[in-house]
Amino acid sequence: MPELPEVEVTRLSFASRIAGAKILDLQMGKPLRWPLGCDAAHLTGHTVLEVRRRGKYLLLDTTGGLLLIHLGMSGSLGFGADLPPPGKHDHFDLRTTAGTLRLHDPRRFGAVVYAPAEHDAAAQKLLGRLGVEPLTDAFEALAFYRALQGRQTAIKQVLLAGEIVVGVGNIYASEALFMAGIRPTVRAGRLSKPRAARLHAAIRSVLTQALTKGGSTLKDFSNAMGESGYFQLEAMVYDRAGLPCKLCAAPVRMLRQGQRSTFYCVNCQKH
Repeated sequence: MPELPEVEVTRLSFASRIAGAKILDLQMGKPLRWPLGCDAAHLTGHTVLEVRRRGKYLLLDTTGGLLLIHLGMSGSLGFGADLPPPGKHDHFDLRTTAGTLRLHDPRRFGAVVYAPAEHDAAAQKLLGRLGVEPLTDAFEALAFYRALQGRQTAIKQVLLAGEIVVGVGNIYASEALFMAGIRPTVRAGRLSKPRAARLHAAIRSVLTQALTKGGSTLKDFSNAMGESGYFQLEAMVYDRAGLPCKLCAAPVRMLRQGQRSTFYCVNCQKH
């Protein structure tokens, strides 16, 4: 599933090129996770103002309202002036004077949702419970520690929930916990202030590294220019079950948490 770095890398790859473009039409293919929420012709003739990100959602501000795009499990966006005709797994085309923005999503867990504005109920249903952005000043170490207090759920699950901090998905949660030396199964509320501070710093560090590497391409992720990421080549534990830990040489272990695979080192993450 594309996580915060992949979504941000995607945004950066086309945001400046589509800003200011006039919308020629919007075409939907097979149904996605949620309905569009407006007539496809509603945005025709309007202008794209900017492209923002909130968590794993891309927000396209236009003079006619807001489009929220989620890449789902396997989706990716393409943008260009000479895209081929839509294929079997292309389910959204936004044609503009600068080019076509296309959502390719074989599993159709992605979504494109219209809302008149960000404060509208349709947008808040998706964005309203999201935690703070991890790469902004709003993500403070002390506030993070306090938010963890009293939580009996495993720290990995708390990170994935996105209610305290957004965008720390499966890959980067495993990597951040390894960097902080914290076992993924420890109850979130048991983290001391120093350990929470280490995890806070690790989250910011891992996500920043992933952004500089273009995100992670495990199967089919690419940005809107068709470029793959390569952070996965430098992962310390993710998807390395049975391989030696890069720090201590002990075999990396894998366990299941909430139907997701978690990777960790029993020596480097003792508590």
